[in-house]
Amino acid sequence: MENSSKKMFIFTAPSGAGKTTIVRHLLETYNFLDFSVSATTREKRAHETHGKDYYFLTPEEFREKINAGEFIEWEEVYEDQYYGTLKSEVDRVWETGKAIVFDIEVKGATNIKKMYGDDCLATFIKPPSLEILIQRLTDRNTESASSLKKRIARVKREMTYQDTFDAVLVNDLLEVALKEAEFIVETFMYGKVMEEE
Repeated sequence: MENSSKKMFIFTAPSGAGKTTIVRHLLETYNFLDFSVSATTREKRAHETHGKDYYFLTPEEFREKINAGEFIEWEEVYEDQYYGTLKSEVDRVWETGKAIVFDIEVKGATNIKKMYGDDCLATFIKPPSLEILIQRLTDRNTESASSLKKRIARVKREMTYQDTFDAVLVNDLLEVALKEAEFIVETFMYGKVMEEE
C-alpha cells in the first residue's frame, strides 16, 4: 500500500474530549492505519496494557530515553508525569507500510506537525463546550479533587490551541463525529471519500 507510506494522522484534544474513542473507531475501520503507542510515566489504569495502550516507564527510564535522543517529541505534563513518542515507534509502523495514527497531547501534536509538515494531518477534537468537558472529566471519577483542578486548568489552556491545527472536529454527537473523522482520513489519504462497498 504505497499510498499510506510516510503519512501521519494526529488526533489531539483536551482530556475528556473523546479523542481516544474516535481514534479506536478509525483503527477498526481502516486497515491502512496503525496506532503509534506513546510512552508515559503516569500510572497504568486497570484496563490498560503495556505496549498496546502505552509504554509505561518510570520517570528515570523516561529521562534516560530523553537524554539518549530516543523521542521525536515529549512533554512533562505535570511534575514527573511525562508523555512522548519514541522514534522506534514511528519506524515500527512505517516498516509495515501503514499510515500512523497519533492520539497525543496538544503540545506534542504541535511539535510533530512542525517536524513532518504536509505528510501529517493534525486534527483538534473539540468538546461542544467547556462546561460539558468539565462534566465529562468529573463524571469519570478517576482522580482526586486537586488532580482534577490541575487537569481543568490545563484543558482551558489547551482549548486556545485549536486554531493552530489543520482541522477542528466538534465531538458533540459521537456518530456524527465518527463520520467526520472518516471523511478527514479518506480525504487526506486519497483526495476523496471512499465509496461504500
